[in-house]
Amino acid sequence: MAAGLANATVLNTTVSDELKELAGLYGIQTRYTSASGEACVASEAALLPILKSLGADLSHGYRAAAKARLAEFASQLVEPVTVLWSTAPAIVPLLIQEAEGGTISARLTCEDGSRSNWTADLRDLPIIQITSIGNVRYVRRKLTLPDRPDVGYHELEVTWAGRSWTTHVLSAPERAWLPDGPAPAKSWGVFLPLYALRTERDWGVGDFSDLKSLVNWTQSLGGTVVATLPLLAAFLKGEPYEPSPYSPASRLFWNELFVDVESLPEFQASAAAQTLVRSESFQMRLAASRRSELVDYPTVMALKREVLEILAAELHSQPGTRKAELERLRASSESGLADYARFRAVCERRGASWWTWPEPLRSGTVAPADYDESAAWYHAYVQWVTDEQLRDFSAHASAAGPGLYLDLPLGVNSDSYDVWRERDAFAIDMSAGAPPDPFFPGGQCWGFPPLHPERIRTSGYRYFREVIRHHMRHAGILRLDHIMGLTRLYWIPHGISAKEGVYVQYRLAEFCAILCIESHRNRTVLVGEDLGTVPPEIPAAMQRHKIHQMYVAQFSVNPQATVTLAPAPATAYANVNSHDMPPFAAFWRGTDVADRLDLGILTAEQGQEAEADRARMRAAMQRFLRDEVDPRLKGDDTTAVLQAVLRYLAGGEAPVLLVNLEDLWGETLPQNIPGTWRERPNWRRRARLSLEQVCASTPLVATLQAVDGEVRRTSPDTVRKAS
Repeated sequence: MAAGLANATVLNTTVSDELKELAGLYGIQTRYTSASGEACVASEAALLPILKSLGADLSHGYRAAAKARLAEFASQLVEPVTVLWSTAPAIVPLLIQEAEGGTISARLTCEDGSRSNWTADLRDLPIIQITSIGNVRYVRRKLTLPDRPDVGYHELEVTWAGRSWTTHVLSAPERAWLPDGPAPAKSWGVFLPLYALRTERDWGVGDFSDLKSLVNWTQSLGGTVVATLPLLAAFLKGEPYEPSPYSPASRLFWNELFVDVESLPEFQASAAAQTLVRSESFQMRLAASRRSELVDYPTVMALKREVLEILAAELHSQPGTRKAELERLRASSESGLADYARFRAVCERRGASWWTWPEPLRSGTVAPADYDESAAWYHAYVQWVTDEQLRDFSAHASAAGPGLYLDLPLGVNSDSYDVWRERDAFAIDMSAGAPPDPFFPGGQCWGFPPLHPERIRTSGYRYFREVIRHHMRHAGILRLDHIMGLTRLYWIPHGISAKEGVYVQYRLAEFCAILCIESHRNRTVLVGEDLGTVPPEIPAAMQRHKIHQMYVAQFSVNPQATVTLAPAPATAYANVNSHDMPPFAAFWRGTDVADRLDLGILTAEQGQEAEADRARMRAAMQRFLRDEVDPRLKGDDTTAVLQAVLRYLAGGEAPVLLVNLEDLWGETLPQNIPGTWRERPNWRRRARLSLEQVCASTPLVATLQAVDGEVRRTSPDTVRKAS
């Protein structure tokens, strides 16, 4: 912790020691260090609702609640979840009172259904640890499994003294998957949100065929990666409505907005659909959508839906292999497709969030009379074809390298299918967010419910596993948004300001075990977004488990340092900026500072300080880049400065360099300004240049060719061959 309470932001000085002790037993941090180095102390007004959300019974006072919590710990012979790392012995700790003994029976049920049974005398099991719970001494004894289970998810049931306990066993490789070889070649790629991708054939938003064209062009220049924002299901019609890719309608299903309608087999066979698309009125609406500088989500979705509804209905009306395939998938409880489709159909029938639905519908029980079957079939159909096109795109993109770089959002919309169906996995009376920092002095409330740290363990992280598996089926690289949320997350009780939020802890090792299991099963590389206030356990875990860091050049400038622009390490994927930051031209010219002043994010005094800091940064960066990259560099030539930065990063140790396409033509408007909703058109701005214009631009192509040349020149395998 920082300094002392003399420098603390004390939100409530009346928090008792008893309340602090109780909060600690539930994994709540009663104080934390802010980004500016202040020690912030939690308030009673924040602690009490969080404790209740975590299951504490406060009706008899804090001391009684603490005693009950300790009794819970003491009653757990085994933890709800046990991690078995591949590099460590296969041991399950057992917790009993020091003097107790007797025979235990154990049964391990493996993921493949095989079982093994054995018994052991407790007193013969080695002691790992002696501890006290309350005033009673306990020991942890070491139960060694007869055989190490294969990588995967298993269950161990232990019976003793007439009671049984179950632990979910995560048998995991210690490291996430990486390509084979002592030093694989470096590579580079491009980034652009798919909704922003503009082509001569688009329908007002980029689709998977447009993305394939971007991949082909990138690969023709030597790149191997195309990164984009989350492609998850969204509410784009009626209420609820939320187009943000970071507040999806589900993290288990895809966004049908990105389907290339005209390439579907059903469209090729449908005279009705083709006639509709060729009609004058449809083409006029399509042309208007193409011309728009902003994505009009309801209009574009309406255009696509008109056609997709025809295709879905025609598929449903006649027998065939594709209809049979969809019906088999819909009938499979494992896919969850029918359940999701019913949910979306009920949403459309009622035109309101599920929070307003009557019981038992609100609690998850849906009857046929609650929705239109045609709407449910439509949603099943569009999910099926979306997944089909994304799978085909992923296979095409990965032929020459990692391919698709997907982004996993930290949370899911509170109105989402996931929260409705998986309610126990969430703390639904809380919102996740971030504490105050220099960029956002008022803190941030992101609006989505955080995962419940206790109940997700009871289920063996079933929901989280499904989310990760859903993404890794198609992603060569998966970026984990705000990876710090795997060890602690800032909770804000409803009705309390973001300034008064409190950090709640999670089991980092258990999340990492699942990530490593799924990474190996799907051959997916992991990247953690570790920007901002990072607790020390996160870098250690990322290093141990080979999860790449994120390096952002705009965050790595220090005018006072000997090396003004810190190099990207070999453990990081390099970027000049991110989707939540100003494009390079705005950053270099300082126009983003003026925008934050206009939005009221910065005070006049803070704005003056930011402008002065930026001026010092520009001068130092110009000197550094002249010395390191280009002695002819002039600071007023933004394009030349960007090219120098890219060449500098391309020649470094980062295994992958991502180039924001919009930086190449000097875009100054950001895709998103965090903390703004109505003030700016976040997640809607289309690229100024079409892909055809980009491909035909000699300067843009030359910049990427220079990046490719520098990456190849300094790649470990190239250096190895030369030596």
